[in-house]
Amino acid sequence: MPESKVLVQVDERRLTLTNLEKVLYPSNQFTKRDVISYYTRIAPIILPYLADRATTFVRFPNGVEGKSFFEKDVSRHAPSWVRTARLPADSRRGSGDLIDYPVIDGLPALVWAANLAALELHVPQWTVGPRGAKHSPDLLVFDLDPGAPATIVECCQVALKLRDLLAEDDLVAFPKTSGSKGMQLYCAVRTTRDEQISDYAKSLAETLSSRHPREIVAKMAKALRSGKVFVDWSQNNPHKTTIAPYSLRARELPTVSTPLTWDEVESCGKPYDLVFTAEDVLDRVDDLGDLFAGLASNPAKVPKRS
Repeated sequence: MPESKVLVQVDERRLTLTNLEKVLYPSNQFTKRDVISYYTRIAPIILPYLADRATTFVRFPNGVEGKSFFEKDVSRHAPSWVRTARLPADSRRGSGDLIDYPVIDGLPALVWAANLAALELHVPQWTVGPRGAKHSPDLLVFDLDPGAPATIVECCQVALKLRDLLAEDDLVAFPKTSGSKGMQLYCAVRTTRDEQISDYAKSLAETLSSRHPREIVAKMAKALRSGKVFVDWSQNNPHKTTIAPYSLRARELPTVSTPLTWDEVESCGKPYDLVFTAEDVLDRVDDLGDLFAGLASNPAKVPKRS
């Protein structure tokens, strides 16, 4: 079947959209058109969380049941107007090469990414300057990952403990679902030493694990996670990324990494309580606004812990 194309005007840019009727989520016939529509409608809310961040795409050209791939370097195919940040490739791979990361700084770039079937948008905890200089991290992130039979219900219980521990150090935590089986907590921070955030996060995770060894694990080994919640502090490694707030996830349904109220965290009684699809999230934003809106308002200095 030949590729279908539609030329559209998005703000000041002309984009060619392709195969809009291709089904990317077969379980509910959610098409590429629906993906582009979601990202277009959520754009005013999601763009601040993508701004100035070197984004990693997870692309699913044949839908969530097909093969996927991570894409960091878009130098071969990005339009000239898409902002990129030339940064070293992940040093863990032993490469000193520079690659051009996409920086999603407006609606045209977001629609361009959606048309690539970049369903998932992952970003680091740091930003880049106008000339591409990498800044120190401005976010502290904990990824709460349940080991079966634990679920997001147990993650919520751990999130409350972690929130209170962070509050002792005057850090304000904002919760969101991962859009998959777990959740994340975010705090806005300021630091002059990149490693300080990771050291602090590790210290808190180990403190929680020592206080609640039957419920929480701070070590990465999967053999230790059964029935527990892994508090993944390593998301603060400068080489790692986390799913962006309001990004779609490539699951059976078009679920979204969704900011939560603490009341929702406290009242979660079953996993489905915190499953939100694209349409759910658009309705939530209409009703509740952006629950992450206050995140960046008062960054706290990263404290030292013994």
